[in-house]
Amino acid sequence: MSRVTFFEVEILDPKTKRQLCFLDKVEPHSTISEIKCLFHKSYPQWYPARQSLWIDPKGKPLKDDEILQSLPVGTTATMYFKDLGPQLGWTMVFLAEYFGPLFIYLLFYFRVPYIYRHKYAFTSSPYPVVTLACLCHSFHYSKRLIETIFVHRFSHGTMPLRTIARNCIYYWGFAAWVAYYINHPLYTPPSYGDLQVNYALAMFVVCEVGNFSINLALNNLRSEGSRLRKIPYPTKNPFTWLFFFVSCPNYTYEVGAWLSFTVMTQCVPVGLFTFVGFVQMTIWARGKHGTYNREFKDYPHFRMPIIPFFL
Repeated sequence: MSRVTFFEVEILDPKTKRQLCFLDKVEPHSTISEIKCLFHKSYPQWYPARQSLWIDPKGKPLKDDEILQSLPVGTTATMYFKDLGPQLGWTMVFLAEYFGPLFIYLLFYFRVPYIYRHKYAFTSSPYPVVTLACLCHSFHYSKRLIETIFVHRFSHGTMPLRTIARNCIYYWGFAAWVAYYINHPLYTPPSYGDLQVNYALAMFVVCEVGNFSINLALNNLRSEGSRLRKIPYPTKNPFTWLFFFVSCPNYTYEVGAWLSFTVMTQCVPVGLFTFVGFVQMTIWARGKHGTYNREFKDYPHFRMPIIPFFL
């Protein structure tokens, strides 16, 4: 019967090199996540999601699923600790990001006092497109909130509060800017009238249904709590057939929805929001596309990240 060799783990402050914790008789098959839990017992204020452990303070942080004995260390492992700051779970992150635009837009739509001139308080626009834009905007963010609660599967990952604040400023700020112009008493409807609005509305609905279909398909791709990555393929739902051409059709539909909203309202701030969102989603899509290609040798080579045959 072989004898188990236990590890000793020394955790240091990367700046002062002061020893923060010394863990004795650590199982060789222990994961970084388990080591964080042991460290948490010594320092209750640093819960595991707030910790980042490194072998080299100038290198990359260790992943939670990495195993101690597979690391390039001896039986006495030295690790460096970094405090990531207060964290919030992904569900709460998305709820905070999406509820704000939904609420803020309605304030402008109902023209609550002090937004526009006093004589316009609680008045309504004579143009149907303004009401339609409010319904579309509210539907979009309501859908996102419902998906966050009932559809999306999140790992136990978190986000720093400072990053959440930055994201909320982005979403809430753009929502206020967009809503201010669309609901302004001097707003004028699109150049081509109902024809432009109706075509844009039809495309908006298609993209929203497509986005939901993709999110549902991705949800069904992995079981609850699983981190196993699989290649997403089209299903019998026609809206998922975009998987034949792109790796991230959820982003394709998302961009399409905002492009439609831009055409519907003919509003410059909406166009800028759409462009900024497209740039960011392209970065995310290219990153995910690259991960798929690295992890799966049989990944469909004709797929593009976000725009079929182009990008």
